[in-house]
Amino acid sequence: MKELILLIISAAIVNNVVLSQFLGLCPFLGVSKKVETAGGMGAAVIFVITIASLVTSLIYKFILATLGLTYLQTIVFIAALVQFVEMFLKKSMPALYESLGVYLPLITTNCAVLGVALNSVQYGYNILQSVVYGFGISVGFTIAIVILAGIREKMEYN
Repeated sequence: MKELILLIISAAIVNNVVLSQFLGLCPFLGVSKKVETAGGMGAAVIFVITIASLVTSLIYKFILATLGLTYLQTIVFIAALVQFVEMFLKKSMPALYESLGVYLPLITTNCAVLGVALNSVQYGYNILQSVVYGFGISVGFTIAIVILAGIREKMEYN
């Protein structure tokens, strides 16, 4: 348990995906003008990256690694993430699907989502560690985007 908590803290703060790995800069800069919008985007990113970590970890472990097709991980992860998240949201949460609108493809094709999936494989994380890592990374993204939005709002009002 202590290892998982350390993984969340290190992923969110120490190895922040935006500030140290420079992944996810497009939505980070594009949606960080207002704190409310940034918070909504952060919540959507938490959902998408956490689910994507689970799905890609399962696909890698049970399909790609078992069949010896690990060289296809990048294309499979992208295709699986975009299709799965879009279908899942459309069927189970139509209101969220409609409210995200144009942001959904922006989130699912975000390089941070793919980077988290590839990092989980590269670091050798098991399924639980991958999900925890994905959650920590997305929380770090949310922290960074909300702080930047707060700074930008403050500068605009001054």
